[in-house]
Amino acid sequence: MSVMTMVKAINNALDIKLNEDQNMVIYGEDVGMGGVFRVTEGLQRKYGADRVFDSPLAESGIVGTALGMAVSGLRPIVELQFEGFTFPAFNQILSNVARIQNRSRGKYGAPVVIRFPYGGGVNALEHHSDSPEALFAHIPGLKVVIPSTPHDAKGLMIAAIESNDPIIFMEPKRIYRAMKQEVPEGKYTLPLGKARVVQEGTDITVVAFGAMIRECQTAIALAQQAGISVELIDLRSIYPIDREAIRTSVRKTGRMIVVAEAHESFSVGSELIAIANEEAFLYLEAPPRRIGGFDTIVPLAQGEPYYLISPERIFYEIGKTIHF
Repeated sequence: MSVMTMVKAINNALDIKLNEDQNMVIYGEDVGMGGVFRVTEGLQRKYGADRVFDSPLAESGIVGTALGMAVSGLRPIVELQFEGFTFPAFNQILSNVARIQNRSRGKYGAPVVIRFPYGGGVNALEHHSDSPEALFAHIPGLKVVIPSTPHDAKGLMIAAIESNDPIIFMEPKRIYRAMKQEVPEGKYTLPLGKARVVQEGTDITVVAFGAMIRECQTAIALAQQAGISVELIDLRSIYPIDREAIRTSVRKTGRMIVVAEAHESFSVGSELIAIANEEAFLYLEAPPRRIGGFDTIVPLAQGEPYYLISPERIFYEIGKTIHF
């Protein structure tokens, strides 16, 4: 076991797979020098510029060439640097990467991993702090993965690389180096589409993912002081979504809150509440609630603290739901 940050854990996963699979290549904006957050640091030096290299600042070209590589037998992992830079590539992702298997009736696969940091909390510029997971999860043919810990980041990344489906791998940059955790040094995978019960409880279910898990854990500590037993579920995969985990937990607790950083309307939180209503309606003792970002552009640094979800806000909503 080694103690790793999320940055180190993802780097370690990429290193393992580059060493194991000669058909794997990594490229993107500044990837050769290690990327903006140094996630790919040292990989070009170790594996050479033919397998780890910089690309032009052209996101549509990055994703389009990745698809060409994938249908030709390679396994490309591309970095788009920030979540706001995915939009120039959206046409390629939506129209081609997500559809190639269906379009070719299974003749061509698309083992492409498109990874990028996302989310607020680092006082970044415009187009650097959004949470667009719902956009990608809505597209048939894509899988969407978001880790919340170094251990999960490594296991999910290796599983994503080995998948024959295109994966959107979103990395919560706020916690890239915010925590350290013991992570196995060797290869391991975690199943895509399987949530993790972080903490068991009996009074209310809280579902979250990415950087929001830490905020929820702080709120849960406050709830415990108030005598409230909270079950915390880390979704890990936005799509496929673990309906069974939601059903089992909500049927046990009778209450649910969803915490997600993205804009609240038409969000993953909305989908989770629909699942609770479909799978556990007769068990509910209070209406499921969403805690999300406001339906506005994420503010710049001076206004960002007023936008971000705080543990105190989560604790308030827990109490409000418990006492409904």
